[in-house]
Amino acid sequence: MTAKKAPVDPGQAGSPASGEPVYLSVGQLRRPHGLRGEMLMEVLTDFPQRLRVGTKLFVGENHAPATLASVRGHNDGLLVRFRGVENPEQAGKYRGKAVFVRADDRPPLPEGEFYHHEVIGLRVVNEQDEELGILSEILITGANEVYIVKRPDGRDLLLPAIEDVILKIDPEAGLVRVRLLPGLDE
Repeated sequence: MTAKKAPVDPGQAGSPASGEPVYLSVGQLRRPHGLRGEMLMEVLTDFPQRLRVGTKLFVGENHAPATLASVRGHNDGLLVRFRGVENPEQAGKYRGKAVFVRADDRPPLPEGEFYHHEVIGLRVVNEQDEELGILSEILITGANEVYIVKRPDGRDLLLPAIEDVILKIDPEAGLVRVRLLPGLDE
């Protein structure tokens, strides 16, 4: 029952009023690299293998369309080049911009797994259906994700995203059912 990475800043996701984002962030362009128009991109997706030559992406706050002309691994990121970008000066215009894919182009997840944007904002209840708050954020840690629940009094409740704690995620019902292990609700 794990969630997958979502945009770094959900406010930039282009979310319509319904809550479903139109675009999902897959990377952050850093700087030009070399002389052929390549750019270093920090990867923010769990599916970097889907970023191939010919993939249509959307760049920046205006979601300008761009097509990958080349892509290759580089250290912890990727070196990417868009069609029509042939030199470092052209690539420099993209420095610091977020890179998105359309949400309707995302790959399906296995049963019981959800994208972060599908679970953030859900009501969190315990086994007795008592309201604990709203899932406001998901932290990615080394061991497991941590769900941050904003309680009605403004305090945060931190819940490890493990099977013993997260009993059920039901986006259609708009809730996450949890078991509070000793020490979690202090």
